[in-house]
Amino acid sequence: MLQQPPPSFSSRGATSPRKLWMASRRSFEILLPFLTILTLASSSSSPPPRPFLLSPPWLLGKLLLPLSPLSLRPFSDPQMEAKSLESDSRRFWIEDDMFWKDDRPFRIIGGDVHYFRIVPEYWRDRLLRAKALGLNTIQTYVPWNLHEPQPQRWNFEGIADLESFLELAQELGFLVMLRAGPYICAEWDLGGFPAWLLAIQPPLNLRSSDSTFLSFANRWWGTLLPKVAPLLYANGGPVIMVENEFGSFGDDKNYLHHLVDLARRHLGTDTILYTTDGGSKDTLEKGTIPEKDIFAAVDFTTGDDPWPIFKLQKKYNLPGKSPPLSAEFYTGWLTHWGENIATTDANFTAKALQRILSLNGSAVLYMAHGGTNFGFFSGANTGQNESDYKPDLTSYDYSQFVISTRWFNAALSRVIHKYTRRSVRQFPLLIERASYGPLKVRKIVSLFEVLYAVCDPMKVLETEQPVAMELAGQMSGFLLYVSEYSGKKANSVLSIPKVHDRAQVFVACSLDGIKNPTYVGVIERWSNKKLAIPNLKCSCNTSLFIMVENMGRINYGPYIYDRKGILSAVTVDGSILQRWKHYPITFDGLGNLSRLSIIKLLPGAIANKLSISASLNNHLKKAFSSESMSEEPAFYEAHFTLDPENEIKDTFISFRGWNKGIAFVNNFNIGRFWPLAGPQCTLYVPAPILQHGRNVIVILELHSPNPELTIDLVEDPDFSCGLKRPSKL
Repeated sequence: MLQQPPPSFSSRGATSPRKLWMASRRSFEILLPFLTILTLASSSSSPPPRPFLLSPPWLLGKLLLPLSPLSLRPFSDPQMEAKSLESDSRRFWIEDDMFWKDDRPFRIIGGDVHYFRIVPEYWRDRLLRAKALGLNTIQTYVPWNLHEPQPQRWNFEGIADLESFLELAQELGFLVMLRAGPYICAEWDLGGFPAWLLAIQPPLNLRSSDSTFLSFANRWWGTLLPKVAPLLYANGGPVIMVENEFGSFGDDKNYLHHLVDLARRHLGTDTILYTTDGGSKDTLEKGTIPEKDIFAAVDFTTGDDPWPIFKLQKKYNLPGKSPPLSAEFYTGWLTHWGENIATTDANFTAKALQRILSLNGSAVLYMAHGGTNFGFFSGANTGQNESDYKPDLTSYDYSQFVISTRWFNAALSRVIHKYTRRSVRQFPLLIERASYGPLKVRKIVSLFEVLYAVCDPMKVLETEQPVAMELAGQMSGFLLYVSEYSGKKANSVLSIPKVHDRAQVFVACSLDGIKNPTYVGVIERWSNKKLAIPNLKCSCNTSLFIMVENMGRINYGPYIYDRKGILSAVTVDGSILQRWKHYPITFDGLGNLSRLSIIKLLPGAIANKLSISASLNNHLKKAFSSESMSEEPAFYEAHFTLDPENEIKDTFISFRGWNKGIAFVNNFNIGRFWPLAGPQCTLYVPAPILQHGRNVIVILELHSPNPELTIDLVEDPDFSCGLKRPSKL
């Protein structure tokens, strides 16, 4: 049965400014069908799978490699690229439904590598692996919340040094597609928006033409884009296009028009601006603005047929302005806590990529390297409502084939090099990993015993009703809510209709303060909303302690306005509790936790005002090194020594047998662990955060630690935890 081949995306109208160059190729194109007949006649006697004489040039070009299937002429080769760099016509643009780079047709074969998910010391390594794979373009998001964590407190250093990353990409020969936001999605907390936007009153309408929101977005881009402008391709840098997606959520065209005008004000009118939306009519209708000459790219998975999506893409671009591009070609998928780790078949992915390239298409692999959601930056998704909450893992594994699995590299590399005609590069040696073995962990102190050391008393907020974390000035991590009630009934019931995301509940007699509170249970956003409270038979009121964990803000969809904390009234036996104190939990000074154990002897003392002798400190460390198990949050510590004569290597901390918490290595927050939910058992420890000599690991375990009080530093990641996963997560 004859198959109807898709028409070519290559437009060959006479409107091209390169008329002489275009005319010189036409004589070859006229002869091409006859050359094809001769090629077939001299080949095997087996019949062709389809009538090639009816096929368009994109298919014929496949028979005459190394000619490009895009235009039946070679794409830019290394020699031509070197010449173009020396020319004065440094330019990247779209014409004839193709990308053009320095007067040569260009195919984007790129991959996402996010600088903010990789320690800076490893940027070069990851980019070199992408280069060896055959990629010519790097795409990265720019998370606003990383660069402006507090209003007008800018951060462009260390892992946030965007300019250095872009310059390194250029040094290694990459072009860059920069996804400047302001919204980025990316399975990143709040889609990259700073959490302090949620503290603005009245509430902002994010991703809209809300004037107050736009004023903050203007300030952000007014800081970011002047840093980007010198790095544009036309200015000698690597950046060829600037974006991000919108159509999957909302349809505020005024907002999009504002962003376009703002970008062009800072970057000029020649810079290609692009949107990326799912390959459906609905998302493209909402997210594209062809009337502003904004290039509309699409995204889709390895299981999708690219032809109808590219055909649809053309409808949302101006004539001649639609080179087929999947700006997010999903080579893997994200994983939430409580799910099995997402996996990818290398050969299937390679064949899917070949389908795109055979259609003259360009593609950006999402991801080329996944990385890690260090700290509190991992995001979350929802299902049918905001209670159907799905927090993301600390690992952003995303089937990260560039560094992990050599056979996956080979499958993709063969396809890429087939269409680029570049020589196959040898992959750099994998960065070495080490198993430093099991470590004994010591309990330092419970969180409640050092509350005034991990909470700035000047930031304690008192209100009649509980308020959201953001309104209490706590943008990440944990917030402790404290109130009182008259606990005289034998079987009282606590109700919190709306908590984001997970609340641990404790009670104590008010006269006892925070000493030895009784654990009640957990109320979660996705499951139970009520708890039975034991009667402590107090001679006074009963104090209620609710420690709420922000597990990551929603980054995608209609529920992105995701404030954290207690978001409703709290009742005991139907009576609304009044007069609340809010204690923001911070993690400053964790390297000196052993000193904090003395605070249980000095109620009300503040850690940063304490000064004790070394001998007293050692005595107290021995006196309060309790190994007891409990259901209350507590700090634990382990340390190990690395020989100065040996090379420091990457490692992973296995938390098998532990419950839930966060971990720090040498004061670096390596992220959340939750082996009880799984599937992630290990947290990644890159070598650059380790040091020769003594290394300190601090763990905040929210419930019970490993019964053996050990952790294990292992060589490989482990995603096999989670046999006892929480329901409905």
